[in-house]
Amino acid sequence: MVHEFRAMHSLGLRLLRRRHRLPAGARPFAYTEPQSWIMGAFLFVSVVETVVLALVVPWPLVHAIVLVVGVYGILLVLALHAACETRPHVVAADGALRLRYGALFDLRAPAAVIASARVERRFTDGGLVRVDEEGTLDLAVGSGTTVSVELTEPVEFVRPLGRRGSARTLRFHADDPGAMVAALTRGAPPRPGGPQRGERSGPAERTPPAA
Repeated sequence: MVHEFRAMHSLGLRLLRRRHRLPAGARPFAYTEPQSWIMGAFLFVSVVETVVLALVVPWPLVHAIVLVVGVYGILLVLALHAACETRPHVVAADGALRLRYGALFDLRAPAAVIASARVERRFTDGGLVRVDEEGTLDLAVGSGTTVSVELTEPVEFVRPLGRRGSARTLRFHADDPGAMVAALTRGAPPRPGGPQRGERSGPAERTPPAA
């Protein structure tokens, strides 16, 4: 219920062409491109289902209930996508990173703990949020990630259903991964004895999806 309320609030923000909590000097980065066609398909199916049921159900009370549920489902699909559009990833003016996925996921990494960032395209076979035994977080969109960020120490986060976790490596999708890495590495202070932000830019590792 909390998530649906936040999603509906995001739909209002989308109609007003505003973003959720974007500080002055911060840069937003979208991540909705891989899922846009999927959400469009869900919306199409929801509209068709609502119209068909409205035409074939003859009983007035059932017709009204089905119509209300159908319209709410359409609004919810729009709201879920609006939440992703109005709550983008954010790189703050001081280099801090905020990863989000709509109203479901929100992680903050201070600039001081970001060791390096690089463009790295990977495919995953898990769900939205997956953390392995080594403390690597995959926040996938369309079963893929495009940016990898190494941290000097783990950061904590809350999973969509409320469980807590921590991660030291962050992999996530950004529609423009090069620009996001550039924003994360801009003005990074030297780190004696360690890699600079963005220094690790070797060939991307591609993990094929499971058969």
